[in-house]
Amino acid sequence: MKMVDIRSRMLLTALLPVTLLAVLLAAVFLVARVGDIGEAHSQRARTLARQLATASEYGLFSANITQLQTIASGALREPDVRSVAIVNAQGIMLVKAGQPRYTALPVLGGQESEKLDPATGTDLLSQPIAASQVKLDDLYESREAAAGTIAQPLGHVLIEFSRDRLVQRERDMLLAGVAVTLGGLLFGGFLAVRLGRGVIRPILRVSRMIEHIGRGELSARGAVLPDDPLRELQLGLNQMAERLESGRDELERRVVLATLELREKKEEAETATLAKSRFLAAASHDLRQPTHALGMFVARLAQLPHDAETAHLITNLDASVQAMQDLLDALLDISRLDARAVQVHRRPFALADIFDQLRLGLTATAVEKDLRLRVRPTNVWLLSDPTLLHRIMLNLVVNAVRYTRQGGVLVACRLARDGKHARIEVWDSGVGIAPEHHQAIFKEFYQVGNRERDRSKGLGLGLNIVERTAHLLGHRLQLRSSLGLGTRFSIEVPLAPPGAPALPNPFEARTLDDLADLVVLVIEDDALAREGLVSLLESWGVVVVVAEGVSTALWQLKFGVVPDVIISDYRLRDTENGLDTVRQLRAAAGQQIPACLMSGDTDPALMQAARIAGLTLLHKPVRPAKLRSLIRRLAAGEPDGVQLAGAPASRPHQADGADLV
Repeated sequence: MKMVDIRSRMLLTALLPVTLLAVLLAAVFLVARVGDIGEAHSQRARTLARQLATASEYGLFSANITQLQTIASGALREPDVRSVAIVNAQGIMLVKAGQPRYTALPVLGGQESEKLDPATGTDLLSQPIAASQVKLDDLYESREAAAGTIAQPLGHVLIEFSRDRLVQRERDMLLAGVAVTLGGLLFGGFLAVRLGRGVIRPILRVSRMIEHIGRGELSARGAVLPDDPLRELQLGLNQMAERLESGRDELERRVVLATLELREKKEEAETATLAKSRFLAAASHDLRQPTHALGMFVARLAQLPHDAETAHLITNLDASVQAMQDLLDALLDISRLDARAVQVHRRPFALADIFDQLRLGLTATAVEKDLRLRVRPTNVWLLSDPTLLHRIMLNLVVNAVRYTRQGGVLVACRLARDGKHARIEVWDSGVGIAPEHHQAIFKEFYQVGNRERDRSKGLGLGLNIVERTAHLLGHRLQLRSSLGLGTRFSIEVPLAPPGAPALPNPFEARTLDDLADLVVLVIEDDALAREGLVSLLESWGVVVVVAEGVSTALWQLKFGVVPDVIISDYRLRDTENGLDTVRQLRAAAGQQIPACLMSGDTDPALMQAARIAGLTLLHKPVRPAKLRSLIRRLAAGEPDGVQLAGAPASRPHQADGADLV
């Protein structure tokens, strides 16, 4: 319902009591007047009937019909008289005048009567004609008998009166009352409008000014009149608008200054960030080179015979190198996710392949902690990137095993309610996560209950990578956990369409039985990294050919050394790079020699260039097991183009696996 404005409300307030009073007075007046008119009509009819009865007494007594007819005919000249009839005591009609509308005589008695006929709109009056009582001195008539004698009527006069004039007068009276009432209302409304203008106009003026201020027009000012009843309010509004306008101008000035300062600080921050990025890129490259070489040397050292104490030291050294590599790999994954350099390749695949890989890779770790790792079999096919989904599941299961002290870990899959998605769940009976930490655990380097930063409890990057990767894939990630009641992570993945073709298992190892006598050309300009890599390859029985750049490698080809696999660093001396080197070597050899790149450079442009060239890119430090697996696949003739990092963060040592790409 639309609300009326203040003008209409005030007019309604003024007219409502006037209307009620006018209607009430008109009703009382009309009722009283209608009653008076009706009573006068009835009184006139009864008076005329009595007069006719008195005049007809002698004629009826003397049986003078002529006189009676004259009396009846004379009565018709009276207004509203329709008919007159005179009957004798026996009910015989002696004379009549006019056209009576009644068909039968009414019951005649000793008293006058009046009857209304609604059908004809007439009143029928019956007036008895009584004999005059003249007292005579009769000595022989007893007074008691004379007093008890009741005179019988000589006859009756019947007069029929019309009510048409009465009804017309009542109608005229009603119309007059309505006209007077409407006139009073119009006059009252006129007075209400005239009197209300003095109040409504100032209120409307104030209302319009408030409306302008509400729309932000703070320059609006209202006129202040001497006789304005709201003069003080108008003055206050003008002062308020003036102060608001002054405050707005001051605020805008401060916002402009703050914006300029923020723009300057933003430019400074961008400059600092660019400098930091360049520093981190350079530092990362310089740090990855010796770490890569250290990993090669430790792997080679572990293959040599040692006493128990030396073997223990080598084990601790390898664990430290692995922890350093885990941190570098996790930071690399996050930097690539931030740079949006991770490419998603969705395709149908069997979830059972990922489940089998998880079971084979993590069962031994669970057994070492006296835990039971259960992976329920499934025949579900999904539509996603199997490599990225495997990375998500691997991090979730590794965390579940790490934070579960007793009981077990369950990995299962079930259909979602919509029937279009599958929900992969990882349950554990571990310590659980309090509700206040449910959001924070997905932040970088956030760990519950690890203030001392114990590296054995992880780095606090796994769940952050899981959340970012799930968001990249568009999969819904959910957490349900309570302190002391375990944890359940679930991720919803679209189902593959029915009849999806069977594709090769991306995690199935397709290797050669041995690397013995395999010729590998190593192109590395860093002496320490080159020495560590060559030593490790030779320990595997590989025939290693070494080159420091393009010219040395081409010289090896001229002498008939055609390698089975090329392993080249990306950054070489004299502005040379591995991409151009591999391209020139393939052109000189006249064949597509299997090759891969290794680099400590995490620039997304490099990853894109390697993908375009169809070369596998290994980020230093490279784990020996991963390098061995890659050499096997390249030697087996598998297609290049799979970009691999080092081992994933918070991941146990494995012989092979898929990393974030």
